[in-house]
Amino acid sequence: MGWIVVAIVILLVLWLVFTYNGLISARNRTQEAWSEIDVELKRRHDLIPNLMNTVSGYMGHERGTLEAVTNARANAVAAGATGDPAKIGAAENMLSQSLRSLFAVSENYPDLKAIAAFTNLQETLTATEDKLEFSRRFYNGNVRDYNIKLQTLPTSLIAGVLGFKAFGFFQADDADRAVPVVNFGNSPQGGPPSPGSLPPSAGSGPPPMGSSGPPPQT
Repeated sequence: MGWIVVAIVILLVLWLVFTYNGLISARNRTQEAWSEIDVELKRRHDLIPNLMNTVSGYMGHERGTLEAVTNARANAVAAGATGDPAKIGAAENMLSQSLRSLFAVSENYPDLKAIAAFTNLQETLTATEDKLEFSRRFYNGNVRDYNIKLQTLPTSLIAGVLGFKAFGFFQADDADRAVPVVNFGNSPQGGPPSPGSLPPSAGSGPPPMGSSGPPPQT
């Protein structure tokens, strides 16, 4: 009879070790996926000052649009520094909207669009947004798998005790998906952005379910 108890204890210990290691691996993959998003967000922040320097000489009459981008970028950087998930998501969405408005306005400045530096920056920012979208999908896939592990019996019985918490999905705001309307006074209103415009970028990241921002777990 004693050997049965010993066998059960051994099996229980093995299950705990296997489950714990599996959760650690899933959590690390999720945090690594978020780090890719974070890299692309920082890259976008670094590109914007060069963009503003390039367009300021040609779009002096569009001060409101230029200031909107500058302020949105500053708010996004500040939000990232706080680590507050809600602030990060809202700030990044506003930055995406202001950039799309800027590129829509640039369609009225052919001299600007003829400059290689501007077109290169526009293409680089668009590529960065594409990478953000890919990273968002990859991250959300890892979040889904990780959260399923946490919520599935019998793992759910011990996950909380071991300190594992669910991550939230990286979502874009509904407002971020809207096409900006640009008013040029007597000119027709701007419609959808040009093919070179930025696609919608996702909001920001992990911790509590339904929120965004970098995972706080260590």
